[in-house]
Amino acid sequence: MLELAIDLLLAAGAITLAVLSLAAKKVFTAIVLYVSLGLLVTLIWARLGAWDIAIAEAAIGAGLTGALLLAAWRRLDDNRTAEEGVADGKLKLDGEDSEHV
Repeated sequence: MLELAIDLLLAAGAITLAVLSLAAKKVFTAIVLYVSLGLLVTLIWARLGAWDIAIAEAAIGAGLTGALLLAAWRRLDDNRTAEEGVADGKLKLDGEDSEHV
């Protein structure tokens, strides 16, 4: 009975995290929820006895993919900050004659 409760809790958690990561309004929140989902799926694979898949999911699904998504989010955030500075007149684009202020 306890095993069934654990399985149902893991399944409900995976579905909840998947829906929340898709419905998140902020990109950073969606990335954190996605990484959390990957870690929960790792536990599900381990619970099923597929340790090799669990290790691969933890390394690739949660670790590497999460790191790449966070790096991409940071680059997008840096670009947005630079674009806002150009729109405000504080920064100049590359190739313009005046120096950065």
